[in-house]
This record gives sequence, C-alpha cells and structure tokens, in this order.
Amino acid sequence: MASRPVVQQQNIGEAVPGAVKQKNRAVEKKNRRALGDIGNVVTLRGVDGKPLPQVSRPVTRSFCAKLLANAEAAEAENKKNPLAAVIGGGGVHPDKRAVAALKPAKKKAAIKPKPEEIIEISPDSNEVAAQKENKTRNSKNKAPTLTSTLTARSKAACGLRSKPEEQIVDIDAADADNDLAVVEYVEEMYKFYKSVENEGRAHAYMYSQPEINERMRAILIDWLVQVHNKFDLSPETLYLTINIVDRFLASRTTSRRELQLVGLSAMLIASKYEEIWAPQVHELVCISDRTYTNEQILIMEKRILGELEWNLTVPTLYVFLVRFIKASVTDSDVENMVYFLAELGTMNYSTLRYCPSMIAASAVYAARCTLNKSPLWNKTLRTHTGFSEQQLMDCAKLLVTFHSTAADQKLGGIYRKYSCSVRGAVALLPPAKSLLAASVAD
Repeated sequence: MASRPVVQQQNIGEAVPGAVKQKNRAVEKKNRRALGDIGNVVTLRGVDGKPLPQVSRPVTRSFCAKLLANAEAAEAENKKNPLAAVIGGGGVHPDKRAVAALKPAKKKAAIKPKPEEIIEISPDSNEVAAQKENKTRNSKNKAPTLTSTLTARSKAACGLRSKPEEQIVDIDAADADNDLAVVEYVEEMYKFYKSVENEGRAHAYMYSQPEINERMRAILIDWLVQVHNKFDLSPETLYLTINIVDRFLASRTTSRRELQLVGLSAMLIASKYEEIWAPQVHELVCISDRTYTNEQILIMEKRILGELEWNLTVPTLYVFLVRFIKASVTDSDVENMVYFLAELGTMNYSTLRYCPSMIAASAVYAARCTLNKSPLWNKTLRTHTGFSEQQLMDCAKLLVTFHSTAADQKLGGIYRKYSCSVRGAVALLPPAKSLLAASVAD
C-alpha cells in the first residue's frame, strides 16, 4: 500500500518533465516561425503563385559551397535576365512587398517578341520579260549590220582604217630626279614665256634705218655666228646676241660704219649675261681686225644697255627650241637639223614677222619633214608648242626655202658649221621636197 503512491508519484514525476519538454518544443517552434521572417524560412511565391523551395537544412561547408556555386550561376544568368536574378537568384530572398512590386516587370521581361515574318518578293513577270527584251535588243544592236560591214570594207579597200587614240608623251618623266629640269613648274614657265614673247622681240624696223638694209643685217649675223663658234660660246649667247642687235636697231638709227660695232658690243653683253667666262674686250678688238678700239666697244655697250633699259631677261628663240626638240622625242639628227634651220631663219630678216615660238615649232616641223619622221606632227607636239600643222605651214616653207639655197649663197658661215660630221652634216641633206612642192603649187 505504501509503495503504490510512490510509484504513482514517480510516474507523475516522470510524466511532468516530458510534458514540459513537449511544451517547450512547441513554443520554440512558434518562436522559430516568428523569427523566420528575418531568416531563410520565409515562404516565397513565384510568378505563377506556387511556393518556392525553402532551405531547411543546416548550413555546412559543402552546402555553403553549393550555395556559392548556385549564386555564381544565377549571377551569370542575371546578365541575360536580370529580373529572374532579383526574384530567385543566389538564395537571397527579398521580402514579399519587393517580390510583389517586381511581378509586373517579370511579366514584361518574360514576353518574347514575335518573330518577324520575312516575305520574299519575287520580281514581276512583266519586268522579267522587259529585261529579256532589252537584252535581245542590245544583242541585236551589237550585231554588225549590212551597212556597217560594207562601210568597213570600203575603208579597208581605200586604205582608211580606224587608228587608236594618240597618247600624249610625258616628256619630263625622265627628268623627275633632275633638279635643274624644274619638272614641278616647267609648264608654268613656258606658259609665261609664250605670254610675254612679243614684248621681248623686235618687229620690222628696216624702214626706219636709212643706211642699212636686210643684206647688211644678214652679213652681220653670219659673221657673229662664226665669232660665236670660234669662241666656243653657249647657244644661249648667240640667240641673245641676235635679239639684242634687233631690239637696238628697232629703237635707234644706226650708221653703216657702226653696225659691226653694235654686233660686237651685243655679243659682249650676252656673254656677260650667259657665260661663266666671257670674252675679253681686247679679244673682240682682235677678232674685228682692230676696226674698233676698247673704248668704242665699251661706249656702245653702255648705249645699248641704256636703250634697252637693261632688260635682258627675255624668252629668246633658243628657249623654245630646247623645249620643242624635247617634245619631238627624236634622235640627234633631228636636233642638229632644227638648229641649222633656226639659225638660217635668224639670219634672214623676213622671219622677224613670226614670233620666236612659231619659228621654233616650224623648225621642228621642217626638220621632221626633211628627215621623213613619221608622223610629221603629233599630239604631243601640238600640246607643247600650241600650234597645229596647218598654222606652221607658211613659216616651215620659208625655212625649207632657206635650206634649199644655203649651198649657193655667199654667206656660208652657217652652212659650213652644219656641214661637219660633229653636227651630223645635216646641211648636206636634201631639203624637204614635200614642203617645197607645196610652196611651188601655192
């Protein structure tokens, strides 16, 4: 009897602690749920309203590594779809209001644009037919007709054939590295020379000279050519000397006795202008057989310079000869023939009515005719000289006439100069018969 209550008491005592433990667990569970709003056991719902899976296992090292891997994968996906990363990426759960606020944006991000339909537009059958018809017409136009065939045969029978378009030769290409050739502005230089050549040349003046005539002038020029050759002066000196003589005689009346003195003083001036070593005055006195003294030559030199106002920089005939010979693109025989005809022209007074550029171009044309160069005149020469073949015909005929009579003239200084082998003996060649025949017919 005494033992039974004790047993009951023990049972009660044992039961009470168990009940207390169950009660404490229930309270702790409620507390966990209450604190779960702050932790990781918040029930989240996705866009479709379904609850998202919750993390209910303890965070171990392996689990933490897995979470980090998932976070990195979610971050990589965030670049493609940032709204999905905000809602469920990386295990970080925002509160319900943030999720609710992001729901419309999630729907907009989930909407995919409809693929555009590509409609292939085929060409209209009418246009295709029109293109075929145009091709047929073009092929018919290209086909040779009876008229074109007969015309071509007629031209072939007459020796008339279509020639390819003539090209202009770049005559300065070989001198691209030569600084003295001034390739950069040589064309502008010659345009300027042609614009001012009439200002630096003498016009007809024999009507104003009572004591001298054309024959006397020819004798003086022929003698100056021989003096020039004896002193071995440059070609520029000879042509500038003749230019100075003509300009002075055109502006000042000169007596017959002073004509040779004018020539000597003009050569002295030209030599000082063009040569490195000009002849001495006493050498000119000796070559004139002491006809004049040193003082007379120097006084005439001052008179000429004063009359010409010291204007010695003029485009002479030689300036154009050099350029036009280069444009001819020929051998040395043509060059020697050009100089021979040019000097014959300067010796004769009748060529003064032509400008220096025309005399130079005519000398080139007459030389090509004399040596039978084909073609006689081309596009390159027309471009650089500025003259056509028809424009040069009269002056060229005059030069060829001088050539035909040079061997019979008493004034044979120029003829002997170009009869030697050093200059190709071009004076001994027969003149251009075609130009002489044309001059007789006229």
